[in-house]
Amino acid sequence: MPRRRTHPLPLLLAGALLLAGCGGGDDDPAAGADADATAPPTVRTLSPLPRPEDPPPTGRQLADMRQSSIDASLGRMQVWIDNDTTAPVTPSRIVYRDPHFRRPIDAERLRTNPAGSERGFPVPLPARPRCDGTARPESGVVEITHGGRTERVRVTDPTDVVGRYTRSRCQELALARVADVGWLDEVTDDGSGAGAVGTLTLLVRPTGGAEGHDLVIDRVSGSHLLGSAEGPGAWAPGRRITGTDPVRIDLPLKPARCDDHAFLEGGNATAFRLHFTLDGRPGEILLRMTPAGGGNAVAFARRSCGLDAG
Repeated sequence: MPRRRTHPLPLLLAGALLLAGCGGGDDDPAAGADADATAPPTVRTLSPLPRPEDPPPTGRQLADMRQSSIDASLGRMQVWIDNDTTAPVTPSRIVYRDPHFRRPIDAERLRTNPAGSERGFPVPLPARPRCDGTARPESGVVEITHGGRTERVRVTDPTDVVGRYTRSRCQELALARVADVGWLDEVTDDGSGAGAVGTLTLLVRPTGGAEGHDLVIDRVSGSHLLGSAEGPGAWAPGRRITGTDPVRIDLPLKPARCDDHAFLEGGNATAFRLHFTLDGRPGEILLRMTPAGGGNAVAFARRSCGLDAG
């Protein structure tokens, strides 16, 4: 959320623009010739512009919702609270309420928010949001209890953190009624060292609710670190799931990038977008590997990039 106060502009060092003249004047060369050569030069300077002042505090607390890739991997979002008052606020409880969710959610990591500062407070994402589609965007509020009173503040959500999570989670729940979909922890490779091609395996296990439903695994999109060894773009298995037996879908794997930043960027290196069609309706979920599987995938990428000897 952008700060609601302007920061002072750097002072203009007008003294760097010096207009120097000698003797009587610049308009008459003769006058300069007759002037005392020992007279001190005249230096003209510009007065510094006045320093802009911050606007006065509004006396209110302001809030917005944010989510980093690390937050997403930890199953949370963060409500950021801007204390635009003249006194510190030490919350004893922060509760987030949103019609997307079935019940209020307590924020975590409570601590003092100094005057003129903002702090982020983690909010766990509920496993079962409402899936009826009736909630409006930016409809959440946060209740901040401090100093024996509770302040209710509307939460803006400029990147639609709550809406995006709700849509994705509801699609996950719809898919789970038909099949359990996940990654195997094992990531194999051809043993060729640098430039090796690996295999990422998706396991689809139909559930008891699969009968009478039509499920197709259409595409799988790579992450910033890992992608298809068959060429640019997503894997496209186009696999229809039938019967009750588990289905293995092997995806040839290679690193998408080998620079240091690729291995350091956020928490989505081993999260892949699964595109499917269920009963004729397209769906999309972000499917993460387990910590063990993710470690194996990153280790493969390092070997294939030639960053590890073994």
